Amino acid sequence: MSRIASTFSALQAQGRKALIPYVTAGFPFADITPALMHGMVEAGADVIELGVPFSDPMADGPVIQKAGEKALGLGIGMVQVLDHVREFRKRNNTTPVVLMGYANPVERYDQIHSQGATDSAFVRDAAAAGVDGVLIVDYPPEECEAFAASLRAHGMDLIFLLAPTSTDERMAQVARVASGYVYYVSLKGVTGSGALDTAAVEQMLPRIRQHVHIPVGVGFGIRDAATAQAIGKVADAVVIGSRIIQLIEDQEHAKVVPITIDFLRGIRKALDA
Repeated sequence: MSRIASTFSALQAQGRKALIPYVTAGFPFADITPALMHGMVEAGADVIELGVPFSDPMADGPVIQKAGEKALGLGIGMVQVLDHVREFRKRNNTTPVVLMGYANPVERYDQIHSQGATDSAFVRDAAAAGVDGVLIVDYPPEECEAFAASLRAHGMDLIFLLAPTSTDERMAQVARVASGYVYYVSLKGVTGSGALDTAAVEQMLPRIRQHVHIPVGVGFGIRDAATAQAIGKVADAVVIGSRIIQLIEDQEHAKVVPITIDFLRGIRKALDA
């Protein structure tokens, strides 16, 4: 059983919902990510999503795009992201870490680091660093079976996005290859956009669960304790990203971790209530 699966299994046994915060690796300071990850766990995070900076993040809104640009400007690429995970694992061997990003950095990493090996250097090195799951926004499920099998062979899960526009056919395709959890994007549009319609999410989740038999996390548009609590009533996990980025983007180094802890503690409390 993967670390993600056992985390969800334990939460289910306790009747609790997973809190999954997202932050862009290397933002807002190149060296802050491992400390920020530890702070998130201290505040009650169950899984951490770590964004891999990329120059053309088509699914991300302006908040996360800007964070990615800043991280790239600070020299953060896949090598540094894996270093952050490795550093985090020195003190935490239980909290699952999911890398979220795009195909280009993964494929570029393979080109540079495979050195003639037939297996994926990214899969090998991500597993060695302590990564538990990968969410590649622009990998369609019908083209991912070999990649999913390679990840599973290394104890990692391949996670997919579903959207309000996803057809039953797409959900069935995702269900065939996904493991760990699926991430339901509650809004049409990019990250950080629009107001959350909890009633629409409530209607959609039973449809998703007809096809997908692993936990369903919901993200995009969750900004505070009230929205997190409303989504937590129907989903297995709540994903929060843009709001954290906004809270920390202009902070001085010493305040980034305390502010994140303070915010996530409020979310955790609401979820557990």
